[in-house]
Amino acid sequence: MTTIPRDTRDRPAAGGRTALPPSLETPTPPRRRRLGGRLRVLVAAAVTLVFVAPIYLMLVNAFKSQEKILDNPIAPPWPPTLENLTQALTRPDNLIPLGLRNSLIVAVVSVALIVPLGSAFSFYISRRSGRVKAAILVALSAGLMIPPQVTLLPTIKILTWIGLDHTYPGLILANLGGGYLSFAVFVYVGFMRSVPDEIIQAARLDGATGLRIWWQIVMPLVRPATATVVIFLTLWIWNDFLNPLFILGPLQGQTITTGLYLTIGQYSVDYGQLFGIMFLAGVLPVAGYLTVQKQFVAGLTSGATK
Repeated sequence: MTTIPRDTRDRPAAGGRTALPPSLETPTPPRRRRLGGRLRVLVAAAVTLVFVAPIYLMLVNAFKSQEKILDNPIAPPWPPTLENLTQALTRPDNLIPLGLRNSLIVAVVSVALIVPLGSAFSFYISRRSGRVKAAILVALSAGLMIPPQVTLLPTIKILTWIGLDHTYPGLILANLGGGYLSFAVFVYVGFMRSVPDEIIQAARLDGATGLRIWWQIVMPLVRPATATVVIFLTLWIWNDFLNPLFILGPLQGQTITTGLYLTIGQYSVDYGQLFGIMFLAGVLPVAGYLTVQKQFVAGLTSGATK
């Protein structure tokens, strides 16, 4: 026989009704639970469809002719054709091959410079006192909070002053500052906090310098963080449109994003070639992600079971 506690039995609930203990409350009907679960599934499916629909349209229309795209853009490509990709790669102005090459060079060089700079600075920050670390992180957070459009004009003026405007070194130098470096520092600092101080002290007792400790001991331990930084920064730099458009200029060269913009006509659009260019622009980032996806997933789930 279940006994109701005295304090629960004597205290009236809201509305003058006696509150029951959790063991005697009426459970949620199974039908209501099933309806709630189905509603959550429908909402999740709708949100997923919103994100997947542009990718689906790009994939199916990249292998369809202009007539079939205009007739039914959501239909699967049957029979598929490679004419769109061929026309994009064999344009007389070489706009797409040059754009892919330039985007790859800019992204690789920028990330190759940001990773060692960000990780070394993060190693220095992670070993400082609380106030010094907090002050530096607050200053770096401005790079994440200030929109890049606000700093675009001052950046161009600085590059013009030092003679690097309308050049690829100037574009790479612009990528080293702002939110890209701040993002790398914040990711690395979070991972380097988990590196035990005993390992650092033991290496110093063995005569290792700070540079050697950072490169040979700390960097292998934060490999998932490096994969996370590389993937995010590569995608951001690859998809960047404003910096290449204003820093390089349309007459000095282009990346794949500005090249895609230049292929859109004023009065007519070749949708088949446009979707083919979109497909080519997405192949390299997807291939890079598949190469380091294990380290990327490890970086996202690090500490989840601690």
